[in-house]
Amino acid sequence: QMASGAYRILQFLINTAMPASVITPPGLAVHDDVREACDRIIQLLRLNLQKLVYNRSQPSLADPAPRPVPFLDELKGHIRDLCVETLKLERKRFLWQHQLLGLLSVYWSPSCATNALF
Repeated sequence: QMASGAYRILQFLINTAMPASVITPPGLAVHDDVREACDRIIQLLRLNLQKLVYNRSQPSLADPAPRPVPFLDELKGHIRDLCVETLKLERKRFLWQHQLLGLLSVYWSPSCATNALF
């Protein structure tokens, strides 16, 4: 739930969870159990962020501001990087980052949605 280092943590998880390819240099392959664990962590992270984003109510003038989601707050500064990486269309990376960009668009709408979607 912390913002500090969210982008670096996300990149580590995605890079580690990516399936091995034929161009993976010898000696750098990640064990399948570690890869699967990172894949599951990414899915749990996405589900938790989705719950936090969609459970936020639209405040009226009398209501306090919705509770912030620090992880997404920190990722807002990396939208361009996430978009560029999503455009690479690398296997699972594309799906994970596309889903995350969708959550960022809902969370930061409308200021961030146009940046993330165009």
